[in-house]
Amino acid sequence: MTNKKTNQTPPARSYHAPGGGLPPQTALMDERAVFTEAYAVIPASTMSDIVTSFLPHWENTRLWVLSRPLSGFAETFSQYIMEVAPGGGSEHPETDSTAEGVLFVVSGELTLTLDGASHLMLPGGYTFIPPASNWQVKNAGNENVQFHWVRKQYEPVDGIDTPDAFVVNETDFEPIAMPDTEGRWATTRFVEPTDLRHDMHVNIVTFQPGGVIPFPETHVMEHGIYVLEGKAVYKLNQDWVEVEAGDYMWLRAFCPQACYAGGPGPFRYLLYKDVNRHAKLGR
Repeated sequence: MTNKKTNQTPPARSYHAPGGGLPPQTALMDERAVFTEAYAVIPASTMSDIVTSFLPHWENTRLWVLSRPLSGFAETFSQYIMEVAPGGGSEHPETDSTAEGVLFVVSGELTLTLDGASHLMLPGGYTFIPPASNWQVKNAGNENVQFHWVRKQYEPVDGIDTPDAFVVNETDFEPIAMPDTEGRWATTRFVEPTDLRHDMHVNIVTFQPGGVIPFPETHVMEHGIYVLEGKAVYKLNQDWVEVEAGDYMWLRAFCPQACYAGGPGPFRYLLYKDVNRHAKLGR
């Protein structure tokens, strides 16, 4: 379930945003980047100017592609980090009418117009956009705005309505602690897990220093994991990898996963997973 926040002072939040640029010619090429059939790790340091992309109908905008449907890689979704310069944005951001989306702002101020209503999204801002929606985005500020854009082809089901759009902020919600963890492992849920209208969840998972996933999770959900804050040692399949803010991990369905949060502060990540639908049979 989701858990709306009371009128308490929210804790400070930190959201890593790529800095771009290029490493110096004197830098060593030794890196933590890993690409396997079960998982991939894309370190923050690899998100340089040279690997950015561009999209049609977007002005003064570049992006880092973190996941895309590709044989042996992401199968259900794509995920971008968008960087929009002042005055930039798009009147026609989505070219696929079957695609649903989630936007999550990590820096700057994004003006979102959704079905004619204007919303100013600050860091921690989150919106769900149903397929075939009428929406636009613009950076009306003086600094670059960066946000995650997670896209998935929506899977309609007879007798179940398409979910409604909504715009919120992470600070509107209280993280829900996992049972028997004393709050060391908690999830900020923006959608009720039992709401079968939704076929994907994009949540925020928080581990306090020393918090762990104490068993190898092995399940049908595909994951995209972007580290917003902190560091940890993450188990992916049979390997342990160290990750920190700005790193991205992709996990194929059934890839075993576990982690130890390394401290000294919270370890937090933005988590994508596909949910609430039958497994597709055939191709």
